[in-house]
Amino acid sequence: MKKNRLARVNSLLKEVISEVIQKDVRNPHVTTFVSVTNVDTSADLHYAKVSISLVCSDEEKIKVLSALNSAAGFIAVNAAKKVKLRYFPELTFKLDTSLDELLKIQKILSDIEDERLSREQ
Repeated sequence: MKKNRLARVNSLLKEVISEVIQKDVRNPHVTTFVSVTNVDTSADLHYAKVSISLVCSDEEKIKVLSALNSAAGFIAVNAAKKVKLRYFPELTFKLDTSLDELLKIQKILSDIEDERLSREQ
């Protein structure tokens, strides 16, 4: 039962935090290409790790991540206005590197396929 509730809270927070980042955050480092991919909330709902995916250079990713972590309180306050929870979790942002890993794997597989085709000719 608790696991199901936590999954629903995570899903709701993912949606609300994404909306707040897109509409309310006015930091020039935070671009519109920020995508919230996952929210992992602690069992007591006091802490949440927010995974974000970015389409930009590594240097810009660091700036955006830093800007989001510094605006975490602002984001939490605005998100708390849209969600009724007894405690709104303290937010910590981290990079979701699964997209980068996926692209790397696809490139390796493509290179292998190209090598296989060149050997057949």
